[in-house]
Amino acid sequence: MLRLENVKKKYKDFELDITMEVKPGCVTGLIGRNGAGKTTAFKAALGLIRAAGGEITVFGKPISGLSAKDREKMGVVLSDSGFSGYLKVKDLAAILGNLYSRFDEGYFTGKCESFGLPFDKRIKDFSTGMRRKLHVAAALSHHAELLIMDEPTAGMDVIAREELLDMIREYMETEGRSVLLSSHISGDLEGLCDDIYLIDEGKVLLHEDTDVLLDTYGILKVTKEQYEAMDKSFLMCRRKEEFGYSCLTGEKQFYAENYPDAVIEKGSIDGVMTMMIRGER
Repeated sequence: MLRLENVKKKYKDFELDITMEVKPGCVTGLIGRNGAGKTTAFKAALGLIRAAGGEITVFGKPISGLSAKDREKMGVVLSDSGFSGYLKVKDLAAILGNLYSRFDEGYFTGKCESFGLPFDKRIKDFSTGMRRKLHVAAALSHHAELLIMDEPTAGMDVIAREELLDMIREYMETEGRSVLLSSHISGDLEGLCDDIYLIDEGKVLLHEDTDVLLDTYGILKVTKEQYEAMDKSFLMCRRKEEFGYSCLTGEKQFYAENYPDAVIEKGSIDGVMTMMIRGER
């Protein structure tokens, strides 16, 4: 559905060099701390910035060869873009109807109503959360085959976030659709994504199926003596602590069976990200 192969983009103090893929029928999460390169990767995938190297394909075509019809099959929510603040929801519905041949006005207005968005208020007077809801409703309104969503839940309260996640689950019920999204809220990703890419300083540190990450990864809490005595074959990184070491492993069962005195915490997206970025490999 979407593939970035050795895609490079260099700025004065930052360089993106990334390979990743969003497969048909999958929801893929992209995680990393602020400035890791997530938004740059999204913009490269959309052709909004020109890559300095590598290959980007969407729907099996080079991004430079996408037609207007191809681009209609993409729904987009970016963290730093939006609609003119002087428009109202009813104005936006008319514009979207002219832009997209498959625009579903009933779906769009229905989602805006369920989100509690005022139809006669200018977008510039919306709160951050209200604008986010509007962007998401618009991205979903023309039955896109690929959704690319950078921090779609930013600024939303708990109820609105859950409504959005339900919308994405409903969207994925149609065969052949895919989603690429980022979020700082790990719980959103753990309950939604099929696989996760972790990037830092523009490079992929880890790619793993979400189920595998949650089921087989763990963080060992061991003393210095325990660490020195244990088999380190399946340790991915370590971090010095007051009590000894925290160690990330993708084989927690091995250590549970062979080192019963070690404290083993279940893997989580936040825990794995922290260890991979701040730990020593």
